Amino acid sequence: MVRISDRKESHISISIEEDVQSRYKTTGFEDVHFIHRALPNISLEEVDVSTRIFGHKISAPILIESITGGTEKTRDINASLAEAAETLKLAMGVGSQRAALENPSLEYTFRVVREKAPNIFLIANLGAPQLVKGYGKKEAKQAVDMIDADALFIHLNPLQEVIQPEGETDYRGVHRKIEEIVNAVDVPVIVKETGAGIAYEEAVLLEKIGVNGIDVAGSGGTSWAAVEYFRAKKMKNKLRESLGRTFWDWGIPTASSIVEVHLSTKNMKIFGSGGIRNGLEVAKSIALGADMAGFAMPVLKPVIKGTKKAQEALKAFIEELRVAMFLTGCKTIEDLKSSPIIITGKISEWLKSRGFNPELYRRK
Repeated sequence: MVRISDRKESHISISIEEDVQSRYKTTGFEDVHFIHRALPNISLEEVDVSTRIFGHKISAPILIESITGGTEKTRDINASLAEAAETLKLAMGVGSQRAALENPSLEYTFRVVREKAPNIFLIANLGAPQLVKGYGKKEAKQAVDMIDADALFIHLNPLQEVIQPEGETDYRGVHRKIEEIVNAVDVPVIVKETGAGIAYEEAVLLEKIGVNGIDVAGSGGTSWAAVEYFRAKKMKNKLRESLGRTFWDWGIPTASSIVEVHLSTKNMKIFGSGGIRNGLEVAKSIALGADMAGFAMPVLKPVIKGTKKAQEALKAFIEELRVAMFLTGCKTIEDLKSSPIIITGKISEWLKSRGFNPELYRRK
């Protein structure tokens, strides 16, 4: 039986050392185009990238996505990311807290985030498979209290679980368990995917049961099927290795998923994530309907070299976002949400085949 902490360290090592990016499928952001404003009629200095999420002010609509926790090594990663988030006044999520819930001696690997970042918008994290196996309001409240969180992620990872050699693949009735958590905790509940996207149908259901936000985590970036492929290969598990290879590129492209969720919901907050690799793609996420954008890989590799490197990577994203807003004549994030965009190529085809009208974005 592989320990959870060992598995977490393996995930980090593979993500850094191996090429676990999507092979053939892209995020779709290459099919999303802004209208360049040769007369933007604003100054770059006027551009304000700050925003608010669930009543919290954040310096930019950027979330350092859930990465890790549960071991000494991952504690150090969490500490450095938290220091960067606190300095830049950004939001952050922690990785699955299951390890600490089952072994309280590991709580410090998660608590360090709040210790290093007392003022940021911070999101706790539980996995949907654990809800099916018995986790409930007690564990949800423990996860939130452990890090004094401002919100709670419930992550969905059916693709990863079905490839993982020791995966947990029972998702029966999980939406009812999520509804129980929504009604039990005093913080917003955000349901997040982990690299395969969320479709219109799930978004409608999640809003119906009271979920406060969705993090789409679409495909086109890091593939968790690929991560588990490399684990299975090392473990000489031929079946799981084959499954990982076959489903490496499974999922809904991030751009498509943002639109599907945006056009299906009325009140939920939307986090655009999955393969976002620069500030321009943050801007495109916002223009497609997201309230914030998130990423993990672009800060995971720099943070291994220290907090300063992570800060440099994050500052580049923020400045790229600012420039994109300047070139589209947008002073604020609200302006950016109203900025017209053109959707072409495969993403346009995807949306039309799903019954959505890409022209709506051109006429904003």
